[in-house]
Amino acid sequence: MSDHALPDTLPAWLARLEAAHPVGIDLGLERVAEVARRMGLLDAPLCDRVITVAGTNGKGSTVAMLEALARAHGLSTAAYTSPHLLRYNERLRLDGQEADDATLIAGFEAVEVARLDGEPVSLTYFEVGTLGALWAIARGQMDLAILEVGLGGRLDAVNVIDPDVAVITTVAQDHAAFLGTDLEGIGREKAGILRAGRPAVLGSTTLPASVRQVAGELGAEVHALGEAFDWDPTLPDPGLPLDNAATALQALLLAGLDLEEEACRRALAGVELPGRMQWLGQWCLDVGHNPHAAGYLAQRLAVRPCRGRTVGLLGMLADKDADGVIAALSPVVDAWVPASLAGERARAADDLAERLARHGGAVWHRGASPAEAADWLAARLAPEDRVLVCGSFFTVAEVLEWRLAGEQTAGEDTASEGAR
Repeated sequence: MSDHALPDTLPAWLARLEAAHPVGIDLGLERVAEVARRMGLLDAPLCDRVITVAGTNGKGSTVAMLEALARAHGLSTAAYTSPHLLRYNERLRLDGQEADDATLIAGFEAVEVARLDGEPVSLTYFEVGTLGALWAIARGQMDLAILEVGLGGRLDAVNVIDPDVAVITTVAQDHAAFLGTDLEGIGREKAGILRAGRPAVLGSTTLPASVRQVAGELGAEVHALGEAFDWDPTLPDPGLPLDNAATALQALLLAGLDLEEEACRRALAGVELPGRMQWLGQWCLDVGHNPHAAGYLAQRLAVRPCRGRTVGLLGMLADKDADGVIAALSPVVDAWVPASLAGERARAADDLAERLARHGGAVWHRGASPAEAADWLAARLAPEDRVLVCGSFFTVAEVLEWRLAGEQTAGEDTASEGAR
């Protein structure tokens, strides 16, 4: 497609971006930094304050709490996250609202003009999305930008922007094909977001030594959980990891925000994050897809008694540690319904079922898809049972769509009854 025939709808733009670069993930900053320079994104600070968040798990919840806390103190905010669950618009929030199609399209167009201004630069779907979001944030003149790293840290597109405060939530194994399996190496990659002389907030007490080594090499100011700060048990439980709540509060303090206790309580009590310990009646949806995240899920379920059975609806990608996830969840799950995912990286329900059996799990059904598995399971649940939907963003997204479709159908049926 030539630059003379740019798409005019968001779905058309996303289809174009998916087909534009030969590989989906192409780590490195040279290409994206060149286009960012052409766009003027490196000429001045993105906004008054920038906080960048990296980590294996806990990034999304930390970003959500940073955003809620900042807004409760009257700051205008921009938050960039990935991936999305139902709509691409979820990736960019401006003052707490998802960016509209027009804002996203304008960002994509600005990236397209810049990448063709001189020697053409090839960019991935994620890189165009990141640059487009940064362009929109810069134009918005916000008080605070919160940027979530997509993968790794050092070579992620988000890292073209220098943060005022850098946050590392956790370091565990995930994305092994790109980051390897050595935790020290993964820690060094994630520590690539740190900057000399600027605060580094370390949100876990079990980070690999390489994170502090990088901070020391750079001369970054280290503020570590359990040392410089900790969480206060008297604050409201946001239903998200309290380590991340404490990390968000510490990062905002270091960004120059004067925290007020009542505003913090209000923000933490009201923060919500779809797909993270999200309860919809009997159904708990969580995008956890590695053993570390599954361990946290198991802890949360263990302290929430259930009179009936806990059923795991599990769908995972082939490049994830399914055995590690199953082992972490097995103590709190009574029966399983594995589901097949679609796409190149898909893992079949049969594969999951075999692994579940090896771990001693009872497999009730093998779903052709997460939606089919949810449909099958919904007809067989007792009122006191609960379902944990997990293993992948794709699994949670499909069950969310299934749930929303069911609610819409129920609403239409009720309206029809009322009209008779």
